[in-house]
Amino acid sequence: MDARKRAKLKKMGGRVTTVRKFLGLSDAEAAVVELRVELAAAVRERRMAAGLTQAQLAKALGSSQSRVAKLEGADSQASLESMVRALAVAGARIKLRVA
Repeated sequence: MDARKRAKLKKMGGRVTTVRKFLGLSDAEAAVVELRVELAAAVRERRMAAGLTQAQLAKALGSSQSRVAKLEGADSQASLESMVRALAVAGARIKLRVA
């Protein structure tokens, strides 16, 4: 956020914070949210790189287009396992690295 917008927000009584602080997330909860967002972006990028529509990926997964949209939107109803499966079906080679 640029300085002008930040100043205007403060003048209106607002404050700038992180999503983590705003929601009161623990380190573990924040890590899961970050992982979910990264996986969702990877599913979308891999699907598009493979030249697949959401409907085509859904068919390959035995699922629905709306479920793929939820995967790509990091919806909390979409399991991490489903996201990993979608990546694999879209041709990704999956490696886990823990830092």
